Amino acid sequence: MQDKLKQLTKDTFLYGLSTILGRFLNFLLVPFHTHFFHPADYGIIANLYAPIAVLNIIFLFGMDTAYLKFAGSADPAKRSSIYLTALVPVLIVDSLIVVILIVFSPVLSGLFHIPKQYDYLWLYCAGILFLDALTALPYISLRLQKKVLRFSAIRVANILLNIVLNIVFIIFLNMGIESILISNFIASALSFVLLLPEVTEFFRGVFDRDLLGRLFRFGIPYLPAGIASMFMQVIDRPIVEKLKGYETLGVYQANYRLGIFMMLYVSMFQYAWQPFFLENSKVPEGKILFAKVFTYFTAIGAVILVILSFFISDIATLRVFNFSLVGKEYWRGLSIIPVVLLAYLFNGFYFNFSAGLFIKEKSFIFPLIMGMGAVSNVAANYLLIPVFDIMGAAISTLISYSLMAIGFYFAANKVFPVSYEWRKIGSILFLIGLYGAVYYSFYIYLNNHILIKLALSILFITVLFAGKILTLNSVRSLIKRKVLLN
Repeated sequence: MQDKLKQLTKDTFLYGLSTILGRFLNFLLVPFHTHFFHPADYGIIANLYAPIAVLNIIFLFGMDTAYLKFAGSADPAKRSSIYLTALVPVLIVDSLIVVILIVFSPVLSGLFHIPKQYDYLWLYCAGILFLDALTALPYISLRLQKKVLRFSAIRVANILLNIVLNIVFIIFLNMGIESILISNFIASALSFVLLLPEVTEFFRGVFDRDLLGRLFRFGIPYLPAGIASMFMQVIDRPIVEKLKGYETLGVYQANYRLGIFMMLYVSMFQYAWQPFFLENSKVPEGKILFAKVFTYFTAIGAVILVILSFFISDIATLRVFNFSLVGKEYWRGLSIIPVVLLAYLFNGFYFNFSAGLFIKEKSFIFPLIMGMGAVSNVAANYLLIPVFDIMGAAISTLISYSLMAIGFYFAANKVFPVSYEWRKIGSILFLIGLYGAVYYSFYIYLNNHILIKLALSILFITVLFAGKILTLNSVRSLIKRKVLLN
């Protein structure tokens, strides 16, 4: 048991190195962009990336998830055939979508309130989406083969090139917001070139029509599920723009992206978690293992949440060579960050709970729960933004992720019941709520007293260790008592 937990920790750490390094480097573009672009211009890019995020799901239509499922549990010798069978429909469908995007770019600009002079940006969007779709399966293949270093090197190279090109285009060539998309397109092209060895290797497989049917049956439900999930993540952008304007959207987007630190934690966990639960779903102690993983995930996430909530204002406004993490015009949105961090933590809960549905191939449930989350997000945004401004948008995201986590727990519990350590989880959530009340009750006071925030953070961590939430001591006793729902 402890060996398996250590292996998951090791994989999470290795994927985390590339994820944290890569996304942190990419995050450096936030202070860069917020110092060179007015909030209204930055809001245009935020509004443009919203449909890109949704289209990214459509370009793969669940074939990435299906490939992960079937290749992850198949003999390595058969993976090339699974890859080829999943890739062919992706190539055909995506080529058609690219043509549609280019032809109807003026219509799309009108639909998403993109100024007419930026119609040509949809060409770069189409290129980015097509290249990213082609690299999705090779990236999954590297994860299944545990080629962490190669996986990490390509991702980091992509982001480094993206950063360098942003600097060159914006500072030296004096280009505008189109620099962001052009840089992204070239970086995606680099990833595709670097992944060509994986692409060509898997063309040695044989196209399997029977397997294609199984891939579609498993993967297609993830298309509406993925669209609903991504829709839920980005729908607040156009709603904020519609209700409050591009300038407010720019402020919201910049501060929302400061939640990247929790997103990094959840992402690095997800990369290691999916192959891990597929590997251990049939071992006798598997369900106990999953319960323990969820406890550790929640405890570590809570520490990240509390520390960042207390110190993010100090970090964001700290000036180095007259530059701060975000431009001064964006500081008024810093108060939303703790809510965004908590929302990402609940997003991680959903990843934990959904493992049972993935294992049991109950993919038809995903779009139902994701759809519930998307609908609740839209409704909450329209209700809360007029009252609470951008804080209403952040709260809406938190509400949606919470509802999704609850939905996935009950759905998965029916087909793959796990005895989670709810007493410990409840204690952690209570502490988070208590600290949240302290944070918002004394928001202005705390921002001026860094030593008090440091003391409160240390106290929080001490309470977690005192409660033995972050130790492995209870694993053996759990196994002996067989705290397991069969």
